Formats: sequence, C-alpha cells, structure tokens
Amino acid sequence: MHHPRKIREGRTMHRGVPVLRDRVDVGSDAQQELHGGERLFLASRLLARRATVESLTLASLAVAASASDSPPGALHPQLRTALTRADGFLFGTGTHWDSWSSVLQTFLEDATPHEGTALWLGKPAAVVVSEHSTGGKGVLSRLQGVLVTLGCTLPPMSGLVLSRAALLATQHAPDPATTSDFWCEADLRVVCHNLAEAARVSLPGAKPPLPRWRAWPVDRHDFHARWIT
Repeated sequence: MHHPRKIREGRTMHRGVPVLRDRVDVGSDAQQELHGGERLFLASRLLARRATVESLTLASLAVAASASDSPPGALHPQLRTALTRADGFLFGTGTHWDSWSSVLQTFLEDATPHEGTALWLGKPAAVVVSEHSTGGKGVLSRLQGVLVTLGCTLPPMSGLVLSRAALLATQHAPDPATTSDFWCEADLRVVCHNLAEAARVSLPGAKPPLPRWRAWPVDRHDFHARWIT
C-alpha cells in the first residue's frame, strides 16, 4: 500500500492519482487522439510534482481483460486496485461523434456496481477532453455529471476542452487579446493544481486545512463584445 510522503514544501504527497485515458492512437480522429495524449502526458508530469501518478490506458486494459479469465463486466484487477488506493482521478478522452469513446463507455458501465462506494466516494476528479472543432464541451459536462453520480467531487476549474480549432485561431489571431480566454495548454496547470489541492485537503491532518485554488484567465472586460457583423 502506498503511504503519504512529504515533499520539500512540507505538503503531503498523495498516495496516487491515476491518469485514465481511453485509447492511444485510434478513434474518429487519430491526430486528435495523439494531440490529446501529448497533453495528458504533460498533465501527468505536472501532477507528478505533487502526487504519485499512474497512467492507465483503458483500451489496453480492455484487451488484456478479454484475453484473461476476468468475468465479463468486471473491472480489470489492475484498474480496480489503482482506483481503490487513489486520492483523486484525472480522466482524458477524445470526442467521438459528440460523445466519449466506446472504451470509456464500457469502463463507466463496468464501474457502475461500485457507485457510492469507497472506490469513488468523496474523491476529486478532473477531466481533459480533446476535440477537432466541436462537441467537446458537451462531452466534458456529461462526463463530469457521471463522475459526480458515481461519488466523485469536482474541484473548481478542473475540466477543460483542448480544441484544434481554438489552437489554430490562437496562432493566427490578428489581436491576441481576442483569444486570451480560450482554453489552452497552460490551463492544464490550473486543472492539475486544483485537483492536487482537492486531494490534499481530503487527507487527515492536511496543512493548511483549506484549499488554495487557482483560476485560469477570464475575459472580464470585453465579454459583451459583438463579434458577428
């Protein structure tokens, strides 16, 4: 069993934060999947400063389960162990016809018998969704709703959508101010920080006892601007 360790700032190092992604290089848009995978790798590195990170690819575990004696509809033993000992979760998925992948759907169905149990209850969860151009925000909102129903909590600003369309718009915008509040790679720092803070304050004897949340940039000056002429 992993025991909490201390890091230099005197804060508690969490037992583990699994990073669960649906697949690596397949789906409706392979480039989207690879792009999202790179961003999840970056998120894993950010979380590793505060927690023991275990990266799990659901598609690979599903293949392993099908080749084993695991009963149908049961969580893979490695996956169940990681979820049980975790202090929090980071989920990553692409956007497949306005939804998450079939692999993630199967995982959520297999995890349903554990709804409201210690596997999930009270543990914070963050979500990173990748998309080509549209559909990702709906995937993010629905997946967060499922995780809350399973028993997870949602830290503030712990879910975002990384979009190829937004990336291109940012790269070619004549005025950078017009895209300053688009979700971008830098916002992963906020997601990972808030997830780690939520997991930290859930541990006994956490110091300081209150979370120190961060926020990503928000357009507070020009949000009423008309952009359709």
